[in-house]
Amino acid sequence: MARDLHLTPDQARARIEREAVAARTERTLKARLGPGFAGAWLNADATQLVVGVTAASQIQTVEAEGARATVVPRSLAQLDALKGKLDRNARSAPRSVPGWYVDVPTNTVVVLARDTAAAKAFAHAGGLADADVRIEPSTEEPRPLIDVIGGNAYYIGSGSRCSVGFAVNGGFVTAGHCGRTGATTTQPSGTFAGSSFPGNDYAWVRTAAGNTGRPLVNRYPGTVPVAGSTEAPVGASVCRSGSTTGWRCGTIQQKNTSVTYPEGTITGLTRTNACAEPGDSGGSWLTGDQAQGVTSGGSGNCTSGGTIYFQPVNEILQVYGLQLIVSGGTPTSTTSPTTTTTTDPGQTTWQPGVAYTTGSLVTYDGVGYRCLQGHTSQPGWDPPTVPALWERV
Repeated sequence: MARDLHLTPDQARARIEREAVAARTERTLKARLGPGFAGAWLNADATQLVVGVTAASQIQTVEAEGARATVVPRSLAQLDALKGKLDRNARSAPRSVPGWYVDVPTNTVVVLARDTAAAKAFAHAGGLADADVRIEPSTEEPRPLIDVIGGNAYYIGSGSRCSVGFAVNGGFVTAGHCGRTGATTTQPSGTFAGSSFPGNDYAWVRTAAGNTGRPLVNRYPGTVPVAGSTEAPVGASVCRSGSTTGWRCGTIQQKNTSVTYPEGTITGLTRTNACAEPGDSGGSWLTGDQAQGVTSGGSGNCTSGGTIYFQPVNEILQVYGLQLIVSGGTPTSTTSPTTTTTTDPGQTTWQPGVAYTTGSLVTYDGVGYRCLQGHTSQPGWDPPTVPALWERV
């Protein structure tokens, strides 16, 4: 994050803490505002959460939670309904339209276009009026990011390569375009137990005996823990891991985006300005230690930059009834589980490489701390350095 978002390490840590608060606030206000909720987004430096409302009477509710309210004409449900019209007409999308999405900061549906006239005709054919849609010029040419390149990866069939998303009980989740149901994998060995592409871009691989799921993501170098899957708001920073380009970061631009690949249209993706390249497909996306999704595809590269989309992870877990393996939990294995060091109430000295559970008590430099969120400790993640994970007692 410090490298890709041009921040100092302290600024990156502070941003992660603010984004965690913003995610909880967004969830709370979405429930309280009901049909009047019109989306939420963070400003450029993630210092302010802005929430769209459809009535001035709802401003006080938003401000009471520490967010800023803005009155807009359409609710998020109405925007999603407009976009749904385009989704239903996706087969008629011209090749010059690489995608479309709900843009909550502008309260419009955006259609990306290499040909403005064709994009406008597509919008009209879907039943959208000019006032409902914004045509945005684009040079994007999205494609699934799959290729045969060496690296930290798993391999499908005769050798094509993708990246592991997140460990789940029994295997891992990844992108649907990486393999069809029944396809076999190596490193780790397994079989695609479910796959959906196009329409969606998700899959899960049931791993064979001897493979152990871990609540970790490769940071190139090192690892980061996965503690849950709380969805981050638009504007939040997000980092992805893949076997071609390693660890890259950016921000969430839009959610519920529809993208047209040569194979067909994918709906429900999240749009970002992080980069990725072939072979990164299926890889992990996180905000802080919260799983966000798996790499689908996009345009550009990590030299010139680009636009990359990910499939939200919670939808994958729900569709296949999977359970994310998180830090502080028990790793799953098809044979004997590997022993993991965990804390107990009697352990008092903080150490790196230990899986701490929520509520664990430790001391560091003679000061007591309580674990706020389960995680596996890393060098540099000592309690006073990461206040999002530890509180002084």
